[in-house]
Parts: sequence; C-alpha cells; structure tokens
Amino acid sequence: MKIATYNVNGINARLPVVLRWLKESKPDVVCLQELKSPDEKIPKSEIEEAGYKAIWHGQKRWNGVAILAKENIEIQEMSRGLEGEPEDEQSRYIEAVINDTVIGCLYMPNGNPAPGPKFEYKMRWFARFSKRAKELLDHNVPVVLTGDYNVMPTEKDVYKPERWVDDALFRPEVREAFHHLVAQGWTDAIRKLYPEETIYTFWDYFRNAYGRNAGHRIDHFLLSPHLSDRLKAAGVDKDVRGWEKSSDHAPVWIELKD
Repeated sequence: MKIATYNVNGINARLPVVLRWLKESKPDVVCLQELKSPDEKIPKSEIEEAGYKAIWHGQKRWNGVAILAKENIEIQEMSRGLEGEPEDEQSRYIEAVINDTVIGCLYMPNGNPAPGPKFEYKMRWFARFSKRAKELLDHNVPVVLTGDYNVMPTEKDVYKPERWVDDALFRPEVREAFHHLVAQGWTDAIRKLYPEETIYTFWDYFRNAYGRNAGHRIDHFLLSPHLSDRLKAAGVDKDVRGWEKSSDHAPVWIELKD
C-alpha cells in the first residue's frame, strides 16, 4: 500500500496540480493539509472522477485536512479534531480506519512569531496531539500519523540551520516535543530508510528557495511498531514542487508491504 501526504496550500487553487500528481503517482491513500476551503466547496466531484473517495474537515482560511482513498478501499472516519481544548475550532486533525490501519492526518500550527500567543497555541496543540498518539499506541493497532508537522527535528532537516534558531519550527522546545513524541515508540519513516541524507519537503516561494534547494523537512510519517517492519520504501516527489502554480510543499510518500 502506498500512502502519501501533501500540504496543498489551497485545494481549489492547486487542484490541477493535485489531480496531475494523483494520476502520475497513483497513491492508494492520501492525506491532505491546508485545504483553505469550507466543507461545501471541497472539489468532491473532481476527486471522485480521479478515482478517489474522501473525507474532510474544511475551513475557509489557512486550515483544513482530508484523507483520500482509492475507490476500492474502504475508509471509515473515526474522529475530527483533538480533545483537550473545547474552544479550539481550527480544523487541523482528522482520523480514519483504512484496511485495519488507523490513519491520522494532521496540520500542526506554525507558531510564529515566537515567543507569543501563536507559539503557545502550537505547544498546547502539540501536547494534545502527543496525548492522542500515546492513546493510539496503547490500543496496540497499526497506526500511521502523517502530515505537516511544522517541525524541523534536526539540523539535517533545514538548510543553514543557524538562520532558524529563533523560528517556531526549529526552536528547542518544539524539537524536544517531537523527539519525546517519537520516543513513545514511533518510527520516523524517512529517517529509518535515509538516516543521514539531506531530504527536504518544503521550499519557500521567496528567494528562489526551490532553485537553490534551500528547503526544510517538515512533513513527516510516524509509524507504529506494527508497521515499522513493513516499511518498504519512502520518498519525496520533489519535482512536483517545480510544477507551475504548485504548493510550496512537495508530496511525501511511503510504501508498506502487504
């Protein structure tokens, strides 16, 4: 099974790119982030014409998450959002069961400027997500937690790390929270297969970042112990970032043995 994650940075604005990528890459399951669309304007018919069914939790500005699955794959929604902050109405998490595997699709808050209220919200959201991750591990079932974590875990994951020491994606508190999350028992899929390589998933629109390969690795796959040994391949469809009117992220994918 091939599972992908892609921060599309606006599903309607990037729809031709998304549909082209789906046709060429043919993932079985796709997690999308930053839909930037209310529920009623999600392009459901176009997604279905591409051969996928979908569940989503939309939001007009900035947020929104979705999980797509090929037509022959059953998808059952489990939950939307995270417990622990009832007044939080941002659409940043959706969870489903696909082929007896729990798929969690997340869009972690950016947190900038840091310090400040946005950074404090990011850390609270991270704590709530970590709590949910631990609950899923305790259920002792196969789980994939993937999406835009807005975290650069190590210096290998950012171009010129010395320039990012005060950024909310690279601050020590955030990196430590990510490491504590992984230490629950999760496997970072990209790092398992490519422990030392410089691999990026995001390139800013400004300063020719993509042309200079001045990127970050902020889109991650975490696998529960049931799936770690089934990991067969992983990669980044970097060329998609260079397509006309593409997102500032590139799709990231893994393949699991049956």
